[in-house]
Amino acid sequence: MIRLQNPWALALLLTLLPLFWLWWRQSRRPPALLHADLTPLADAPRSWRLRLRHLPRVLRVLFVILAVVALARPQYGVRSEEVTTHGVDIVIVLDRSGSMRALDLSPDRLTVARRTIRHFVLGRPTDRLGLIPFAREAYTACPLTVDHQALLTLLDAVDFATPDEDGTAIGLGLAAGIARLQASDAKSRVIILVTDGVNNAGAIAPLTAAELAEKKGLRIYTIGIGTHGVARLPVQGPSGRWRVIPVPVEIDEQTLTRIAEATGGRYFRADEDGKLEQIFEIIDGLEKSEIHSQIHVAWSDRFEPWLLAAGLTLLLEIFLARFLFGRLP
Repeated sequence: MIRLQNPWALALLLTLLPLFWLWWRQSRRPPALLHADLTPLADAPRSWRLRLRHLPRVLRVLFVILAVVALARPQYGVRSEEVTTHGVDIVIVLDRSGSMRALDLSPDRLTVARRTIRHFVLGRPTDRLGLIPFAREAYTACPLTVDHQALLTLLDAVDFATPDEDGTAIGLGLAAGIARLQASDAKSRVIILVTDGVNNAGAIAPLTAAELAEKKGLRIYTIGIGTHGVARLPVQGPSGRWRVIPVPVEIDEQTLTRIAEATGGRYFRADEDGKLEQIFEIIDGLEKSEIHSQIHVAWSDRFEPWLLAAGLTLLLEIFLARFLFGRLP
């Protein structure tokens, strides 16, 4: 970043106008000595002194320009920005039970959830985010972190529960999220629960977890993912072959609504393609981080090179005018 501390000094360049006028008048003045007709010598070779006879005047103009720029005091600025962030700590609790294979969202519920969460994470660069997948049990895939690339790598690794792991322990997932947030000192602490079923596993009831979250000042947004009625679900038979069967969609919307309302959050239903993205955009708008920035610029003078160049130019002009291009009076 460059600026002129004294930009008004550039007006001194107008002094070049009378200088140019004076040179024009001198070029039209008749010679002091009369001489014979030199036309026959017009084709004679010209010496280097003749070719460079205007160099002293050019150097004088250059000296004035350099001196004026130095007087204007060019300065170079180093820009720094101080950013103060009051962020939001967010833990995403993601259902990975077998029913998340359902094909009512394209290509399946879990893939849509992972893709949407990825976009959400990328849109919150200043916040700490964590990830807790759950099925019959819940585990912390990623604690609260600002290393979002690491979180996204772990998100991509979340897969469907195996038959031994299958189940929907919503209460355990919420309890794990609460444990991750209770030590946080962020201004806003949020859990986003994404599930497609009914709590059928775990020792902690979902509403019990909601009461604990409310006491600790946490807010929970709940999202039921899946269409209404019947969904096509891939299942693996004893022979290992997969087949698609219709299954009824069961989402405990009443409990999910009560969880959200108890903590000051909201319940959403993602029942068609594109709806989950819209829901996360709404949550993104509701949970905005406060970012304050202050810009500082440290200026340092850079007029010395211009002044030095002007001095050298003047000395060169004087030397050439006196010793190489001297004139008769």
